[in-house]
Amino acid sequence: MAFPFLSEEWMDAAKAIRAKYQDQAPKITAVIRINQVITDVPFGDGTVKSYMDTSSGDMEVELGELENPDATVTTDWATARAIFALNDQAAAMQAFMGGKIKVAGDMMKMMALQTQMPQTDITAKVAEEIKAITE
Repeated sequence: MAFPFLSEEWMDAAKAIRAKYQDQAPKITAVIRINQVITDVPFGDGTVKSYMDTSSGDMEVELGELENPDATVTTDWATARAIFALNDQAAAMQAFMGGKIKVAGDMMKMMALQTQMPQTDITAKVAEEIKAITE
C-alpha cells in the first residue's frame, strides 16, 4: 500500500521498513542532524517539518524539529519526494543548482553525509521498499 510522501502513514511505514533491516544495515559513521522544512505539501496546512538524525549510527527520520541542528534544508514537496523517497540523485543536483533547495547551517557537513552513506544491497533494498510505499 502506498501513502503520500511525509504523511504520518508514510512515516510509520518507512520506519517499519528501516526497523525490519536495522540489524543487517551498516552503521552510518557520519553524525549529522538536519531539520527539513518541506513546502507546497498537498495535504495538511501545506508545510511539513521533519528531521534526519544519524547520531545513533542509524538513519532516524521523524516528523518534528531538532534543537540545534547542524543544518536546515528547505525545499518543496515534489523535490523532497524525488530526492528522499524516490532516490533520484539527478533531481537533487538539478534542484540544488536551480535554487529549489535552500540550506542554512553547516553545508560541508551535509555534503559529507552524501559520500559517507553506506551503499550496500541492504540499503538498496530499504530504498526500493520505501519507494514502493510512496505516492
